[in-house]
Amino acid sequence: MSKVRIMTDSASDISVEAEKKYNIHIVPFPVVLGDKSYLSRIDFDNEGFYKLMTENDDIPKTSQITVYQFDEIFKEQFDAGYTDIIYVSINSKGSASYSNAVRAKNEFFEEHPECKGKFNIYVYDGLGYSGYYGYPIIVSAKMAQEGKTANEIDEYLKAELPKRRIYFGIYGLKYAAKSGRIPSAAALVGDALGVKPIMKIWDNAIVTAAKCRGEKKLISKMVDMTLKDMEPGSEYQIVYGNDDTVRDELAAKMTEAVGYGPTDYFQIGAAVASNSGPKVTGTIFNVKSELVK
Repeated sequence: MSKVRIMTDSASDISVEAEKKYNIHIVPFPVVLGDKSYLSRIDFDNEGFYKLMTENDDIPKTSQITVYQFDEIFKEQFDAGYTDIIYVSINSKGSASYSNAVRAKNEFFEEHPECKGKFNIYVYDGLGYSGYYGYPIIVSAKMAQEGKTANEIDEYLKAELPKRRIYFGIYGLKYAAKSGRIPSAAALVGDALGVKPIMKIWDNAIVTAAKCRGEKKLISKMVDMTLKDMEPGSEYQIVYGNDDTVRDELAAKMTEAVGYGPTDYFQIGAAVASNSGPKVTGTIFNVKSELVK
């Protein structure tokens, strides 16, 4: 009888509650801040990380999950009695973790020949960050608990991940500038003029999709952009950081616009906050079929 385990990394921003409820194995990213190294979700929660950010002028840096770590994790899951591992990774262009997972998968049965014919490993490029792939992971874990096969979950993920998109507004450009997401000169001018960018996460890339003068227009603009691109009647989620007020405002305006509320919320952790700063909010959704590449 098959036994399926869903795995991902901490950049998926899945809540601790969902992690436990749906038996999702989440691999923590190493984070360096100042002269100290941490493991996200283990050495701090999201609020703890935001506090570390305010106490340290350095920009946090995350490092990749190694081939060796993946090999150890896969073997642990086999020893625990799982027959199928489904691992969905952070965007392959934002971290070498995806390629490391693929390499570990390809080398696994040479290292552990006793697992041949008894164990299957599936590795997916999550194509984005946070709830972009975090929500499909939760759906996959629910499917596994309902007794769906690895092949059925495989079909779902292959169809679902390419449909996903995020629009999120950044309220301060310090971290985006230092991480290289936005050119430093543009960030300096933008902060001085009160310009707030709306970023788009889509198809392995993060780009500036729009700019707003002042915070008041940011949420309304994001709602308009989401409605233009979102598959009508489909689910959507909200991503946010250290400010519940902007999260709730965005959720309220989306609910008013489409007639129903978000299915989930994703609070950014270390992997995303290191590049965007702690104050963000945005929409996560499936695009119209004609926009899928």
